Amino acid sequence: MILANAFCLFFFLGTGADPVVSAKSNHCLDAAKACNLNDNCKKLRSSYISICNREISPTERCNRRKCHKALRQFFDRVPSEYTYRMLFCSCQDQACAERRRQTILPSCSYEDKEKPNCLELRTLCRMDHLCRSRLADFHANCRASYRTLTSCPADNYQACLGSYAGMIGFDMTPNYVDSNPTGIVVSPWCNCRGSGNQEEECEKFLRDFTENPCLRNAIQAFGNGTDVNMSPKGPPMPATQAPRVEKIPSLPDDLSDSTSLGTSVITTCTSIQEQGLKANNSKELSMCFTELTTNISPGSKKVIRLNSGSSRARLSAALTVLPLLMLTLAL
Repeated sequence: MILANAFCLFFFLGTGADPVVSAKSNHCLDAAKACNLNDNCKKLRSSYISICNREISPTERCNRRKCHKALRQFFDRVPSEYTYRMLFCSCQDQACAERRRQTILPSCSYEDKEKPNCLELRTLCRMDHLCRSRLADFHANCRASYRTLTSCPADNYQACLGSYAGMIGFDMTPNYVDSNPTGIVVSPWCNCRGSGNQEEECEKFLRDFTENPCLRNAIQAFGNGTDVNMSPKGPPMPATQAPRVEKIPSLPDDLSDSTSLGTSVITTCTSIQEQGLKANNSKELSMCFTELTTNISPGSKKVIRLNSGSSRARLSAALTVLPLLMLTLAL
């Protein structure tokens, strides 16, 4: 038994020559070798292979609970660039397809002595909050959509593949049903026998795996490398509008001897006063307060503060008399 386990570990780690690999390219073997070049991937993969291959007793082939936990850690903690290549690798022959099927050690993590009813398995999954959440994600991201080019919601292959991989390590663990290199069929370990009057519902649930065009297309596209051209098409994001900023009049860096500057500033800020706005700590009213109490004397760059009401009154009177004086001089 120890020798058999050692050989199995040797086979799955992809070290040395694979006795069943032909001269053709084996993408699943290449994926295993790539995983071995990454320390984290190699460590967690070796861990779940060791745990899932550890026989408890002659009647109990392994500890399924621990095997599932080790598989969840692998798929949750290892980047998808490694896990997806192992799980969804494309195959041209049966040897490659069998390696792909054996990725999750199905004899422990997937298969059982008997197949339970799929609705009973679904009920068992829904009793665990995490399994229930993962199953809901799968139905949301892999449901067949006939309004899209890829048959996936929003043409998002990655979301479907991620939801599929997310169910591995639970009671609803799916896997390839055989070693057919061309016909991709995946399913949980269940059937619809004994469904009674719920047989139609059970068959519909099972077809979400076995006859799902979105999932099948997503797996094939990843294996063929054509999924890179299918970018997710989410709902258009609303354009973010910049907050409206009131234009604040400011004094120029170089103060000229033009008298029009003082008049324009006073006119701009007087309109605020005429609207009955009370002074506050806003930048706009603070700026206007400064501008209303500042005047620039003609012919100089000296800034004069008009701090009293009498000064403002004299300025207003001067501006009123000025046109009359100019008219008198013209006559």
